[in-house]
Amino acid sequence: MEFSHTPVLAAETIDLLHIRPDGFYVDGTCGGGGHSGLIAAKLKNGLLLGIDQDPDAIKAAGEHLAPFGDRVKLVHSNFVRLPQILKELDLPAPDGILLDLGVSSHQLDEGARGFSYHTDAPLDMRMSQAGETAAELLERLEEREIAEILREYSEEKFASRIAKFIVREREISPIDTTGRLAEIVMQAIPTKAARTEKKHPARRTFQALRIAVNNELGVLKETLESGFEALSPGGRMAVITFHSLEDRITKQHFAAFCTGCTCPPDFPVCVCGKEPRGRLINKKPVTACETELSENSRSRTAKLRVIEKL
Repeated sequence: MEFSHTPVLAAETIDLLHIRPDGFYVDGTCGGGGHSGLIAAKLKNGLLLGIDQDPDAIKAAGEHLAPFGDRVKLVHSNFVRLPQILKELDLPAPDGILLDLGVSSHQLDEGARGFSYHTDAPLDMRMSQAGETAAELLERLEEREIAEILREYSEEKFASRIAKFIVREREISPIDTTGRLAEIVMQAIPTKAARTEKKHPARRTFQALRIAVNNELGVLKETLESGFEALSPGGRMAVITFHSLEDRITKQHFAAFCTGCTCPPDFPVCVCGKEPRGRLINKKPVTACETELSENSRSRTAKLRVIEKL
């Protein structure tokens, strides 16, 4: 299947990154090259570094961005390694960093990748196509650990019951396909609750497992810290999130970067010496307009936050 990915909040992201023709920018989730192509198109003497952990994405981005020649450099890696990549390639501090989080349309649509409950396929869910699969994770974890993942990463109210059913069923045979996992979740959720669901009842379970398999939240926290530190003064970091956990982590980190003195209010003078390291470009997250919502359903939950390093 051709790697297709419509960039979300594209115009807003490019505008708020404040791209200079001679600047150096990093797209940490270049995917098929949607946002990357828009950034590269604004460069003259500048450089775009595109990073993606999915080998399919890197291959597709290479084809899509080929017309930009040496204005684009692509690296197959996880964006959490940005500081090491900059050092290895002897690149300067970035003027802008973009992170478009979550699973791509291609990864969902490519049934064999095991991200979707709509297609019966091996239960994989690895964005990098390396490491432990979702099937292996479910085989290894204890019932309590599975329930914690479902509760923490998707706020699944039937987490304990689903975990119990998973452990019971894996004793009969390994849960190694998306179809079997979806069926187990359907059996675990009470019929009345399942009927009131607007979307597939397995949606939250699949989301939680995907986040766990790819350590998405841990990687995000580390990258927000190291990425902001790597920025050049005046450089901007733009983060597009698709669910509340990602957005909350981004919001909290950005707020911390913008916080100055933390001394008690009754101190006559500051003794902590802490100064703000950044300023918010948009105090409230940017969301999709009605036109984009009608053209791209994936933009429905998208939120864009941007911070500038002082």
